[in-house]
Amino acid sequence: MSHDEFGTLSDQVLWICGVFYFIALLAHLAEWAAGRSVPVSAAVPAAGARSAAGGTDTITGARPPAAPERSERMDSFARVGLGATRVAVVFHLVSVVCRGLAADPIRVPWSNMYEFTLTGTLVVVVGYLVLFKKYQLGWLSPVVTGFALVVLMADALLLHQRVGTLTDALESPWLVIHVIAAIIATGAFTLGGMTSVLYLVKERWLEKQSSSTAAAAPGGYLSRVPALAQLDRFSYQVHAFAFPIWTFAALIAGPIWARQAWGRYWGWDPKEVWAFITWVVYAAYLHARATAGWKGRAAAVVAIIGLATLWFNFVGINFFFGSGSQHSYSK
Repeated sequence: MSHDEFGTLSDQVLWICGVFYFIALLAHLAEWAAGRSVPVSAAVPAAGARSAAGGTDTITGARPPAAPERSERMDSFARVGLGATRVAVVFHLVSVVCRGLAADPIRVPWSNMYEFTLTGTLVVVVGYLVLFKKYQLGWLSPVVTGFALVVLMADALLLHQRVGTLTDALESPWLVIHVIAAIIATGAFTLGGMTSVLYLVKERWLEKQSSSTAAAAPGGYLSRVPALAQLDRFSYQVHAFAFPIWTFAALIAGPIWARQAWGRYWGWDPKEVWAFITWVVYAAYLHARATAGWKGRAAAVVAIIGLATLWFNFVGINFFFGSGSQHSYSK
């Protein structure tokens, strides 16, 4: 196949990938919708069910509603959703690989924002699938598949560019080292940020339930999201994994690459400044948890601020400071 044919194939496969993410999202939405008609067991939940519901919440001290049972219909929708997500990831990977093969000479597909977004979204979904079984992430399925679908469609419709050659600054092995680390950290931070958002949403939902005299529907989505303590713990673990990788990407590999490309380690470029701001926010998040014992709402808010700075660095800098940044090639 020619380079142009690989480029066309990458674009076509991306749309097929989007179709499967859409199927996965619909299946997971149907899964949770079907759960609203499933009654709560009168018996005390088993250990696994209590873990899913969260047991007594160590953050609020409140005991959430009993764990709703699952029906065969829900399990069927869940299997369809998970299977469609796996198929989508395969097509997603093919699209990324073909994008690199479309360049002449062949290169890694990370020369602009379209390609960064294409690869970064793949890392988010792959990370979710890798952690799915260990952490029982079924509750995160509609969020991840919805995120992948929306971001990929925006990427294809708004950010798409023709395949081009690398600029001189990108002609370096540090492109691979720096970007791989940055994308892995971004994927993990995004999963942690999603969990932090769900934490705040569920916390607000529980407050409304405790102050309301009407009984809540037992099988709704939020009643099946893990307890606040479990959400808080998972978010912390993901952030703790991502932070050293981001440190290497932003404060070690990035400056070394800048020295090689532009003759200086640090130049107060907008991209560099916001990468450092992101590092400071996440460092504050982990430091506050380790020293001040921050958990729950405060930690979730800081994590979401970190995610906002991360994605502003990734997208916003290119639109608002692109003309004044040496990283404008990534626009």
